[in-house]
Amino acid sequence: MAQVQRMSRLMVKTLRDDPADAETLSHKLLVRAGYVRRTSAGIWSWLPLGKKVLDNVSRVVREEMDAIGAQEVLLPALLPKEPYEASGRWEEYGDLLFRLKDRKGAEYLLGPTHEEIFTLLVKDQASSYKDLPIMLYQIQTKYRDEARPRSGVLRGREFQMKDSYSFDTTDEGLAESYALHRAAYQKIFERLGLDYRIVSAVSGAMGGSASEEFLAPAAAGEDTFADCPACDYAANTEAVTFALAPVTGEHGPVEELDTPDTPTIETLAEHLGVPASATLKNLLVKVDGEIVAVGVPGNREVDLGKLGEHLAPAVVELVTAEDFEGREDLVRGYVGPQGLEKVRYIADPRIAPGTAWITGANKVDTHAKNVVAGRDFEVDDYLDVVVVEEGDPCPSCGTGLKLDRAIEIGHIFQLGRKYADTFQLDVLGQQGKPVRVTMGSYGIGVSRAVAALAEQSADDQGLCWPKEIAPADVHVVAAGKALQTELALEVSEKLGAAGVRVLVDDRAGVSPGVKFTDAELIGVPQILVAGRRSAEGVVELKDRRTGEREELTVDEAIARLTA
Repeated sequence: MAQVQRMSRLMVKTLRDDPADAETLSHKLLVRAGYVRRTSAGIWSWLPLGKKVLDNVSRVVREEMDAIGAQEVLLPALLPKEPYEASGRWEEYGDLLFRLKDRKGAEYLLGPTHEEIFTLLVKDQASSYKDLPIMLYQIQTKYRDEARPRSGVLRGREFQMKDSYSFDTTDEGLAESYALHRAAYQKIFERLGLDYRIVSAVSGAMGGSASEEFLAPAAAGEDTFADCPACDYAANTEAVTFALAPVTGEHGPVEELDTPDTPTIETLAEHLGVPASATLKNLLVKVDGEIVAVGVPGNREVDLGKLGEHLAPAVVELVTAEDFEGREDLVRGYVGPQGLEKVRYIADPRIAPGTAWITGANKVDTHAKNVVAGRDFEVDDYLDVVVVEEGDPCPSCGTGLKLDRAIEIGHIFQLGRKYADTFQLDVLGQQGKPVRVTMGSYGIGVSRAVAALAEQSADDQGLCWPKEIAPADVHVVAAGKALQTELALEVSEKLGAAGVRVLVDDRAGVSPGVKFTDAELIGVPQILVAGRRSAEGVVELKDRRTGEREELTVDEAIARLTA
């Protein structure tokens, strides 16, 4: 027996027009179709239809996590400061953390993710290698104080997430737990009907080593990923690398050039009549307050997000005019790596040893040419820091990369012993000596998956849910008078008794046109219409995705929908 939902009693109010503040397709349609309503900036209420879809996504996630032997728990969202202070993330998360104090002045946070708390839980519960391996997960509301929450439930300040954690005594065990989660994620996203890519990623504030993202290609995506058309390489642009290849060849001595009023790459290239790619751009930043120079080819931009990931947990910020005061070696607009004093120099691998550049001469209105990396200046650290562009070479095969937008729907990490070291998570090993535990962390954005599905599957008429997560299997529409309504309800009850989830539009005083429009907007996979041939016991069955229609007798329709 499945539930029959009658729209005459259901709290659902559809809208004809898009919300004024909505930019993405999922934001527009989830609001218009009555699935969610905005409570405050980045805070959303899930209405009955939306809650069913959200629960269906959670059910699929839960089933596949259980299938690999993970155990479900539920930890608090209100968490004490001390564990996050011990791991360093109380500071690293910065303004993203919701922080609060209780009446006694003790400090707390609303959990953005739970590595610290799970580590302490296992420290309390596991004492021997016989207690491991273990995989734990929860589906819970998380909190992040986004500066600019937008795109509806895609980027909110609170959101539903599945986070799981594995605990092993060996690196081989961690690799196996990671592989189990990776395979489970593939099954989850396939069951949900999502088009997705698995890409190499960086770990960021999570820490650890190996990291992969599961991305759902969509125009509304905030992530950009690189995809090779010739091989299976795919990576978040922050994880794309460029091979350091030293260059051999003879270059003349450094020669200073008179270049008045050329403080930018554009003005310099125009003045000298050279391409921007022949120049060396030197961006000054502060890393934990210390000035650092970052060198990239003049035709490329520094990816500050990428730079920040490389240097985390250090804080990276741009220099200001005040930072040049008292620094005669730093001439604004004319900085060159040769002759810099007490400044760490980071360069992109494209500034390889042996390459020659036109760059600042550390004098006003003056540049220098034939400035050779490795001869005239040394690079302290080579880091991939340029913004990746379409056509950049694939790190695996050299083919030009393609760039696409996507929504991050999952992320898996091999954390290693970062948190185990912080909290001294040891168990007694087989040899009778303490063994340090190694961990994995695995997340799925449950509410984000709903928005990603809306983005990928919607059409011009509205939402179009895959059957696995739709709020109902069939949307029955009573198109007109009492006879049609009576037949629609009769068919709905029979379908419900046969285990089919039914949404029936039995609203009185609502025109057939409005009902049909709402059925398209709400997006249930099958639409069954009790219309003009109801007196003959004939109904129309429409496939929401393909638009195919077929007239069937009531018995034929029930047989088709229960097959």
